[in-house]
Amino acid sequence: MAILTKEQAKQIIDKVLSYSTADEMEVSIFGGRTGNIRYARNTVNTSGETNEIRLSVNSVFGKKVGSSSTNELDDASLKKVVARAEEIAKLAPENPEYMPMLGPQTYPEAATFSSATDKIDPEFRAKLAGDSIEVSSGGDLTAAGYLEDFSGFVATGNSKGLFGYNTSTSVDFSITVRTTDGTGSGYATRDFNDVNLLNSKEVTSIAMQKAQASANAQAIEPGKYTVILEPTAAGDLLGLLTRGFDARSADEGRSFMSKKGGGTRLGEKLFDERVTITSDPTNTEIPSSPWDGDGLPRQKTTWVENGVVKNLAYSRYWAEKQGVPPLSSPGRGGYIFAGGNESIADMIKSTERGVLVTRFWYIRAVDPQTLLFTGLTRDGTFYIENGQIKFPVKNFRFNESPIIMLNNIEAMGKPQRVGGDLIPAMKIRDFTFTSLSDAV
Repeated sequence: MAILTKEQAKQIIDKVLSYSTADEMEVSIFGGRTGNIRYARNTVNTSGETNEIRLSVNSVFGKKVGSSSTNELDDASLKKVVARAEEIAKLAPENPEYMPMLGPQTYPEAATFSSATDKIDPEFRAKLAGDSIEVSSGGDLTAAGYLEDFSGFVATGNSKGLFGYNTSTSVDFSITVRTTDGTGSGYATRDFNDVNLLNSKEVTSIAMQKAQASANAQAIEPGKYTVILEPTAAGDLLGLLTRGFDARSADEGRSFMSKKGGGTRLGEKLFDERVTITSDPTNTEIPSSPWDGDGLPRQKTTWVENGVVKNLAYSRYWAEKQGVPPLSSPGRGGYIFAGGNESIADMIKSTERGVLVTRFWYIRAVDPQTLLFTGLTRDGTFYIENGQIKFPVKNFRFNESPIIMLNNIEAMGKPQRVGGDLIPAMKIRDFTFTSLSDAV
């Protein structure tokens, strides 16, 4: 399916709006191509491509909302989806939190589309997989990888005159490499909008090195250690932190931003003064959608500055209720964590006794109000002594909060893209490992 142009999308949205008898109507069109290739034991086992287009309608009578969707864009189908949404709206109970639709908005330009990614085809995916398999199969190692690419568009419009259109692309690649005896495992992942930035051989080589180095791991005692978290590992925990920058959950006493007795901790210094967290939809490394779920333009925002929480996200409803301007969160990913200048090698050299962590997995919440989580290390965990990696260690279970983590910073590296965020490697003191795990 070809991506609809801005003009084509607007023409369809205007046509749908002309069929409406509701007080208000919102129309959204999403479409795109998603391709993938998967391999295991150094052999491709699945590949595929899907093409999708979906038009959704929200019809409103008063505060009663009805929704319907279709994947057919002929006139009869468009009339039918409008009639269905209006029928549902008339039967629905009132939504006490319904906000009237926005009028015309000005959205920022975001560099979310790459023509190179848009041109990916099955042959290109096979070459990326083949490059990865080629380097791993020659070293008595077994690779399992997954590549997924997307190219598409989204358009939105309503009966108040709002219209927005954006195209985007993405490519996500992850690779796990294991030694043939199963005692060593390595992992690496990369995500970009532009596939030209992806080198599957290079990413696979990192996972290979981890696998070879982590074979025949030794057990050491759990306890508090200085840890060096690679960007993937740091991102596993910091992504859980950013979900808490929500005003409503804080006001309602449901998050770490809630203050005992009522109110929020907005304006308090909660982290090390080196911690600054921002978002910017126009950032070229992690560009994001120009608007949020409410239709509001996303804007550059400082969430934490020198350890002090500066902003919380407010939906339109909650902002009106609290008497403040609405403020969008970045959505999926989009956070930028300021880092430092130290490399992981520098961090290792300055560590007397510690643990290097590639990534975490199976993370589960223990206490949402203190952001205490538990989980396991995986795919390359190493013991450091006197500035050198001494040997691989068996995986640990941890119990830790990213709030505590961001108060125990010793060093940070340059931010790298991880899961749509920019995350630095981090050296953290007194990280709590509670038990051992025999899993590789």
